[in-house]
Amino acid sequence: MRHLLETEQLAAHIEIDSAGTGAWHVGEPPDRRARAAGKRRGIDVRGRARRVVTKDFEYFDYVIAMDRSNHSDLRRMAPNPVGKGKIELFRNFDPTSPRDADVPDPYYGAGDGFERVLDICEAACRGLLQHIREIHRL
Repeated sequence: MRHLLETEQLAAHIEIDSAGTGAWHVGEPPDRRARAAGKRRGIDVRGRARRVVTKDFEYFDYVIAMDRSNHSDLRRMAPNPVGKGKIELFRNFDPTSPRDADVPDPYYGAGDGFERVLDICEAACRGLLQHIREIHRL
């Protein structure tokens, strides 16, 4: 999404962040395979892992879950109904994706799992950006 926002010259207008529902990798950089897959596409996959905190539900307009398990975790973490209303499955922003489809976790897989996930994420990011443009008139 960061790459798309930079390409579309919207990085100064839309703030994004990434966080997990668990603390397993807090402080670590993205998986080397994810960075390598991004690099092959000219995308700088960067950052440090952090865990979702309560204020994320107040600060951000959207809280995006990659899969149904994380969606459920986020619903439990949301401090109130308004926070729960901000949670959406990522692939639901891709009009070509089945409704409520998960982004597969490539972490334990082999082969081109990270490439496939990048394809899925790029499609969902384009749909999310279109949604944001329509709703927020950008």
